[in-house]
Amino acid sequence: MCLSSGSSGNCYYIGDEAGGFLIDAGIPIRTITKTLKAEGIPLDGGTIHGVIVTHDHADHIRTVGVIGGVYHLPVYATRLVHDSIANSRFVQDPIGPSRREIKIYEPFTVAGFTIEPFPVPHDSAENVGYHITKGDFRFTLATDVGHVTDDIADYIGRADHVVLEANYDPEMLRSGSYPEFLKGRVASPQGHLSNDEAAELLARVYHTGMKNVWLCHLSKDNNHPDLCWKTVEQRLFAEGIRVGKDLSLTALKRTTASPMYLLEP
Repeated sequence: MCLSSGSSGNCYYIGDEAGGFLIDAGIPIRTITKTLKAEGIPLDGGTIHGVIVTHDHADHIRTVGVIGGVYHLPVYATRLVHDSIANSRFVQDPIGPSRREIKIYEPFTVAGFTIEPFPVPHDSAENVGYHITKGDFRFTLATDVGHVTDDIADYIGRADHVVLEANYDPEMLRSGSYPEFLKGRVASPQGHLSNDEAAELLARVYHTGMKNVWLCHLSKDNNHPDLCWKTVEQRLFAEGIRVGKDLSLTALKRTTASPMYLLEP
């Protein structure tokens, strides 16, 4: 389930009958608790086993202090990300003893899911994607992707269910209202992934086991869900991959929660 996706805040939930966890917590705690409660998942009821953090930008970490320091749930992040969170003006509550340090390429377990972090280029202290497995279930998330690396292609290609950034349309960014320095940052190798780059990656690594792709972190000013979806759909079609038949493709909404998806292995 995606609770929110975009520069205003990011948060995802993954779980099963045994419990689950959040990926990032960049939205208000009230929104998190209300959204999860509507699905019958109380944040403080023993169902949520922690939050795994991709990187230290505000739209991904605003509420991790509350989750760790107030709800006393484990907060998993790399050492560099944790150190940056500890000094962030956007995080008011200290994580304290809920801090859990993880290392790139070293799998760890939360709620029975095996989670493997991998490096993702971005202009943060550090950024990771996550490859998540449990039995035959295989899921990969990569957001705030400056450019596609062999690692990213490998982990996306392993998954049956994928969340991948498609942040901007190059023409909308070029002709838009952003100042030039910000346009350069977004399009840089340490910035964000364009619709075209996401489409190329998916066309390259698609396999017949890939069932679902969600396009995330769409820019409010430099993208549009329909344009993003169509760009990827057309590129996949050019490779003979039919959206709606061979796989499901969804552009996630920025501030509206998605349905609770039931994912088959």
